[in-house]
Amino acid sequence: MSDDTPRRIQVYSDYVCPFCYLGRAALDQYQSTHETELEIEWHPFDLRSHQRRPDGTLDTSVDDGKDEAYFERAKENVRRLQERYGVEMELDLSRNIDSFDAQVVSYYLREHEDYETWLAFDEAVFEALWTEGRDIGHDSVLVELAEGTGVDAAEVRSALEDETLDAELRDRFGAARERGITGVPTFVYGEHGARGAIPPEQFGRLVEGV
Repeated sequence: MSDDTPRRIQVYSDYVCPFCYLGRAALDQYQSTHETELEIEWHPFDLRSHQRRPDGTLDTSVDDGKDEAYFERAKENVRRLQERYGVEMELDLSRNIDSFDAQVVSYYLREHEDYETWLAFDEAVFEALWTEGRDIGHDSVLVELAEGTGVDAAEVRSALEDETLDAELRDRFGAARERGITGVPTFVYGEHGARGAIPPEQFGRLVEGV
């Protein structure tokens, strides 16, 4: 690997996870203060797999064991990390928003477009949900976000209708779990990993070993 080749950090995430958004903000802060250029190797993850019907839709009546007390604790943790990382966020934890189609488009762009196009879309989806409070489960929102990165609307709609992409994405969800990924965000660099919205300094220990 040449000195100017970006190093890769593997990131397992789901757009509807607020801690994934916060973890990415911390990663950006780490990169802004270090010369290390890290390229994100994104791996999709389905936080709502236990609620997903065979046809791919969500059954929100399925008990996920998360009561109101759980969500209040989660909100408090999000607030704490918002303040620590200086991040503005919409605090609705988006329980009924499905990220599957957003991940379909993201997976398609990762496979068929350049890295910068994928990254711009990935960041736009996070921003749309967590700072603007938009429903990223709507195809029209995803088409608009992708168009903003220079991708043709017809190409996005075609990806959303492609059952092969759906199946491939499900395979990636399964591969993550087979690797032992049980929660997100999970960051993996080399042989080492860290789970959660870790602070910028912990990225230094993960990536630089210091």
